[in-house]
Amino acid sequence: MWIILSAIVVVIAGIALFIHQPQFGRTPKNERQERIKSSPNYRDGKFQNLSVTPQLTSDKGFIGSLIDFVFKKKEGLKPEKAIPSVKTDLHQITVKEDILVWFGHGSYFIQIEGKRILVDPVFSKAASPVSFVNKAFEGTNIYSAVDIPDIDYLIISHDHWDHLDYPTVMELKPRIRKVICGLGVGEHFERWGFDQKDIVEMDWNEEAILDSGFEIFCLPTRHFSGRSISPNQSLWASYLLKTPESKIYIGGDGGYDTHFSAIGKRFGDIDLAILENGQYDMGWKYIHMLPDETLKAGKDLRAKNVLPVHNSKFALGNHAWDEPLRKVSELHDKADFSLWTPMIGQKVNIKDSVQVFSRWWEGL
Repeated sequence: MWIILSAIVVVIAGIALFIHQPQFGRTPKNERQERIKSSPNYRDGKFQNLSVTPQLTSDKGFIGSLIDFVFKKKEGLKPEKAIPSVKTDLHQITVKEDILVWFGHGSYFIQIEGKRILVDPVFSKAASPVSFVNKAFEGTNIYSAVDIPDIDYLIISHDHWDHLDYPTVMELKPRIRKVICGLGVGEHFERWGFDQKDIVEMDWNEEAILDSGFEIFCLPTRHFSGRSISPNQSLWASYLLKTPESKIYIGGDGGYDTHFSAIGKRFGDIDLAILENGQYDMGWKYIHMLPDETLKAGKDLRAKNVLPVHNSKFALGNHAWDEPLRKVSELHDKADFSLWTPMIGQKVNIKDSVQVFSRWWEGL
């Protein structure tokens, strides 16, 4: 009995030491915690979605769904060949160019009207706290922090490992002017040595003037958060970036709901909507969008152009790796906006709505 108890104590102590490492961030405290408690979106000890949102909808329950995810054989979950990509030299792009470069999954670089923006950068080889779990597909990890020029705004949608990557953030730290994040996420950045004055931390429906002509609105999405054992203590968010000439919707992660229509009505026509399309499953249909819902969201937002992301780098769902792009492209014929499907690293001209993109995922 004493041997068993000792072993349990050792395991618990090991876990405690492991999750105390810097990459796990920190649960909000002090003034930030008080601000969180006063948020209309924080109830019963955690942040809540606008609509009731069970994370799992499978009748197998949490354990059954976990067993299926880990052990059930899934066809085409990973590509048989390396993902094709293009290495655009971002340091050589003049600040006058209005471009976007997608790095796979939910990470991308935007340069628009003189500002450089980086969203949810993950340049590590895995989307997890350990290198052997959720490894990136071959060919997708062609960029690193040194390839990124100085950044005006680092935008973080939420604190999950596949969107907030500690090694990447720390390498970029000296070159980030402002961090924009949801309420509570700033606690991670402060633990990592970022100055509080450089963190723009917002609740849903708050806004901030970033620079002359540049404004950002923090908006709802339907998801969850957490890097450790305390879930939903920081806010997941989408954003509307308003520049002197453009409106760009940064969707982050989240399932379909009425917030898309509300955002479309509030802001009018949106020039570009960047929406998640990947890692979905009917077993968690409320926290990620299926391809038809991605297109429906684009319509609700009154978007002129839609870029579907959250695919083609990590296998965090049960679908074939190419299914998101294949399905959203097939269904797009009924949509009245342009669909952008660039390769990883390909330079996209943000203000050119007649660009043609190849179906690069075919044959892999």
